[in-house]
Amino acid sequence: MTQPPEQDDSTNRIVAVTLDEDSIGRSGPDIEHERAIAIYDLIEQNLFAPDGADGKGPFTLHIGISGNRLMFDIRREDGTPVVAHLLSLTPFRRIVKDYFMICDSYYQAIRTATPDKIEAIDMGRRGIHDEGSRTLQERLKGKVRVDFETSRRLFTLITVLHWKG
Repeated sequence: MTQPPEQDDSTNRIVAVTLDEDSIGRSGPDIEHERAIAIYDLIEQNLFAPDGADGKGPFTLHIGISGNRLMFDIRREDGTPVVAHLLSLTPFRRIVKDYFMICDSYYQAIRTATPDKIEAIDMGRRGIHDEGSRTLQERLKGKVRVDFETSRRLFTLITVLHWKG
Protein backbone atom coordinates (compact mmCIF):
# COMPACT_ATOMS: atom_id res chain seq x y z
CA MET A 1 0.00 0.00 0.00
CA THR A 2 1.37 3.42 -0.97
CA GLN A 3 1.42 6.19 1.61
CA PRO A 4 -0.16 9.54 0.71
CA PRO A 5 2.47 12.13 -0.32
CA GLU A 6 2.43 13.94 3.02
CA GLN A 7 3.32 10.67 4.77
CA ASP A 8 5.88 9.41 2.21
CA ASP A 9 9.03 9.39 4.33
CA SER A 10 11.36 8.89 1.34
CA THR A 11 10.92 12.60 0.52
CA ASN A 12 10.48 13.74 4.12
CA ARG A 13 14.18 13.86 4.83
CA ILE A 14 17.20 16.12 5.11
CA VAL A 15 19.88 15.69 2.44
CA ALA A 16 22.22 18.52 3.54
CA VAL A 17 22.94 20.38 6.77
CA THR A 18 24.89 23.57 7.28
CA LEU A 19 25.65 25.35 10.52
CA ASP A 20 25.78 29.12 10.70
CA GLU A 21 29.49 29.89 11.05
CA ASP A 22 28.74 33.13 12.94
CA SER A 23 26.82 31.09 15.55
CA ILE A 24 29.52 28.50 16.12
CA GLY A 25 31.97 29.12 18.93
CA ARG A 26 35.47 27.70 19.08
CA SER A 27 35.50 24.01 19.84
CA GLY A 28 37.98 21.27 20.51
CA PRO A 29 38.48 18.01 18.64
CA ASP A 30 35.91 16.12 20.75
CA ILE A 31 33.11 18.56 19.85
CA GLU A 32 34.18 18.75 16.20
CA HIS A 33 34.13 14.96 16.05
CA GLU A 34 30.60 14.81 17.54
CA ARG A 35 29.45 17.49 15.09
CA ALA A 36 30.82 15.62 12.06
CA ILE A 37 29.30 12.33 13.19
CA ALA A 38 25.93 13.95 13.94
CA ILE A 39 25.78 15.57 10.48
CA TYR A 40 26.84 12.36 8.75
CA ASP A 41 24.35 10.22 10.72
CA LEU A 42 21.58 12.78 10.27
CA ILE A 43 21.97 12.85 6.50
CA GLU A 44 22.27 9.05 6.30
CA GLN A 45 18.99 8.39 8.11
CA ASN A 46 16.36 10.87 9.22
CA LEU A 47 12.69 11.74 9.22
CA PHE A 48 12.10 15.45 8.65
CA ALA A 49 8.69 16.59 7.46
CA PRO A 50 7.94 20.33 7.70
CA ASP A 51 4.23 21.04 8.14
CA GLY A 52 2.72 22.30 4.92
CA ALA A 53 5.52 20.99 2.67
CA ASP A 54 3.26 18.10 1.58
CA GLY A 55 6.11 15.63 1.20
CA LYS A 56 7.76 17.81 -1.44
CA GLY A 57 11.29 17.20 -0.20
CA PRO A 58 13.97 16.27 0.26
CA PHE A 59 15.13 19.26 2.28
CA THR A 60 18.25 21.15 3.26
CA LEU A 61 18.60 22.61 6.73
CA HIS A 62 20.63 25.60 7.86
CA ILE A 63 20.87 25.86 11.67
CA GLY A 64 21.97 28.95 13.54
CA ILE A 65 21.44 31.02 16.65
CA SER A 66 20.07 34.52 16.36
CA GLY A 67 19.90 36.37 19.66
CA ASN A 68 18.03 34.09 22.06
CA ARG A 69 16.51 32.00 19.28
CA LEU A 70 17.41 28.83 17.45
CA MET A 71 16.92 29.22 13.70
CA PHE A 72 15.94 26.38 11.37
CA ASP A 73 16.05 27.62 7.76
CA ILE A 74 14.42 24.83 5.73
CA ARG A 75 14.68 24.72 1.96
CA ARG A 76 14.03 22.23 -0.79
CA GLU A 77 17.03 20.49 -2.31
CA ASP A 78 17.07 23.02 -5.17
CA GLY A 79 17.31 25.93 -2.70
CA THR A 80 13.65 26.99 -2.82
CA PRO A 81 12.69 28.32 0.64
CA VAL A 82 10.11 26.24 2.52
CA VAL A 83 9.96 27.85 5.96
CA ALA A 84 12.18 29.34 8.66
CA HIS A 85 11.38 28.54 12.28
CA LEU A 86 12.72 30.51 15.22
CA LEU A 87 12.54 28.65 18.53
CA SER A 88 13.28 30.10 21.94
CA LEU A 89 16.50 28.74 23.42
CA THR A 90 15.26 29.20 26.99
CA PRO A 91 13.91 25.61 27.33
CA PHE A 92 17.34 24.28 26.29
CA ARG A 93 19.63 26.38 28.51
CA ARG A 94 19.68 24.14 31.60
CA ILE A 95 19.83 20.95 29.54
CA VAL A 96 22.75 22.22 27.44
CA LYS A 97 24.60 23.45 30.55
CA ASP A 98 24.13 20.05 32.25
CA TYR A 99 25.15 18.28 29.05
CA PHE A 100 28.40 20.24 28.78
CA MET A 101 29.23 19.57 32.43
CA ILE A 102 28.75 15.84 32.06
CA CYS A 103 30.59 15.77 28.71
CA ASP A 104 33.58 17.42 30.39
CA SER A 105 33.45 14.74 33.09
CA TYR A 106 33.16 12.03 30.46
CA TYR A 107 36.13 13.26 28.40
CA GLN A 108 38.26 13.49 31.55
CA ALA A 109 37.13 10.05 32.68
CA ILE A 110 37.97 8.27 29.43
CA ARG A 111 41.59 9.28 29.96
CA THR A 112 41.99 8.06 33.55
CA ALA A 113 38.90 6.45 35.11
CA THR A 114 37.87 2.82 35.48
CA PRO A 115 35.54 1.29 32.88
CA ASP A 116 32.69 1.20 35.45
CA LYS A 117 33.05 4.91 36.19
CA ILE A 118 33.20 5.76 32.47
CA GLU A 119 30.06 3.69 31.83
CA ALA A 120 28.17 5.40 34.68
CA ILE A 121 29.09 8.87 33.40
CA ASP A 122 28.18 7.88 29.84
CA MET A 123 24.74 6.66 30.99
CA GLY A 124 24.15 10.04 32.59
CA ARG A 125 25.35 11.80 29.44
CA ARG A 126 22.95 9.79 27.29
CA GLY A 127 20.09 10.53 29.69
CA ILE A 128 20.63 14.29 29.47
CA HIS A 129 21.00 14.03 25.69
CA ASP A 130 17.69 12.15 25.53
CA GLU A 131 16.02 14.88 27.60
CA GLY A 132 17.28 17.53 25.17
CA SER A 133 16.07 15.43 22.24
CA ARG A 134 12.58 15.09 23.71
CA THR A 135 12.48 18.84 24.42
CA LEU A 136 13.41 19.54 20.79
CA GLN A 137 10.70 17.18 19.53
CA GLU A 138 8.15 18.99 21.70
CA ARG A 139 9.32 22.42 20.48
CA LEU A 140 9.05 21.28 16.84
CA LYS A 141 5.58 19.76 17.28
CA GLY A 142 3.18 21.36 14.81
CA LYS A 143 6.12 22.76 12.83
CA VAL A 144 8.27 19.80 11.73
CA ARG A 145 7.67 16.08 12.21
CA VAL A 146 10.86 14.33 13.33
CA ASP A 147 11.49 10.91 14.84
CA PHE A 148 13.49 10.48 18.05
CA GLU A 149 16.78 9.55 16.36
CA THR A 150 16.56 12.60 14.08
CA SER A 151 15.84 14.75 17.13
CA ARG A 152 18.90 13.28 18.92
CA ARG A 153 21.20 14.19 16.05
CA LEU A 154 19.70 17.67 15.75
CA PHE A 155 20.15 18.20 19.50
CA THR A 156 23.85 17.32 19.12
CA LEU A 157 24.16 20.06 16.50
CA ILE A 158 22.36 22.53 18.76
CA THR A 159 24.88 21.84 21.52
CA VAL A 160 27.72 22.55 19.05
CA LEU A 161 26.20 25.98 18.38
CA HIS A 162 26.17 26.66 22.12
CA TRP A 163 29.78 25.65 22.69
CA LYS A 164 31.91 28.72 23.32
CA GLY A 165 35.28 27.10 23.90
